[in-house]
Amino acid sequence: MSEHVEVTGQGAHHVVPDLVIVRARVQCDARDVAGALSASSDRAAAALQAAADHGVEARDRRTEDVGIHPRHDQNGRKVIGYTAYQAFTLTVRDTTRVGDLLQALAGAAGDALAVDGIEMTGEETTEAVEAAREAAFEDARARATQFARLAGVELGPVVSIHEGGLEHGPRPMMARAADAFAGGMPVEGGTRAIRSTVTVRWALT
Repeated sequence: MSEHVEVTGQGAHHVVPDLVIVRARVQCDARDVAGALSASSDRAAAALQAAADHGVEARDRRTEDVGIHPRHDQNGRKVIGYTAYQAFTLTVRDTTRVGDLLQALAGAAGDALAVDGIEMTGEETTEAVEAAREAAFEDARARATQFARLAGVELGPVVSIHEGGLEHGPRPMMARAADAFAGGMPVEGGTRAIRSTVTVRWALT
């Protein structure tokens, strides 16, 4: 078997996020199932309409979950009411409108609204992926070259390449109640890293 060196390189390419993913829900309490479901449905419809009015297209409004469960007294025995909820995800393509959208959602759904998370992300472009891969390969080459030099040999041709996959660095924000958005909420995207890992084997000469 010929001598070789195998190393793993890592690389990253930083991009400015151009999408904001808003994960929100409405949750309503009532004494009976019908009342809870009706209130939740009305608030959710109002919130989704507010999102549509603020430029979130139909393809970017998605209902994730709908449910209802009983509420019990302090002893956990007697059912004292029901809580219905509807969770949805909004993809905002104009990042400058996130603050206004959150205020609109709060205005439409009131205290029934909770925002479970806001994630800064972006559409993955071929250019960004290729840049991350190139950085990972160059990192692997640099490591292999150093090892070859330390061993007193030279780096030969590439024998094999195995890509470990791509990773993304979203920027999440914590859940907020509706009143947190009363005065607006600035959202700064910063940069997002697309990371690549590659394992390369070189022959040694």
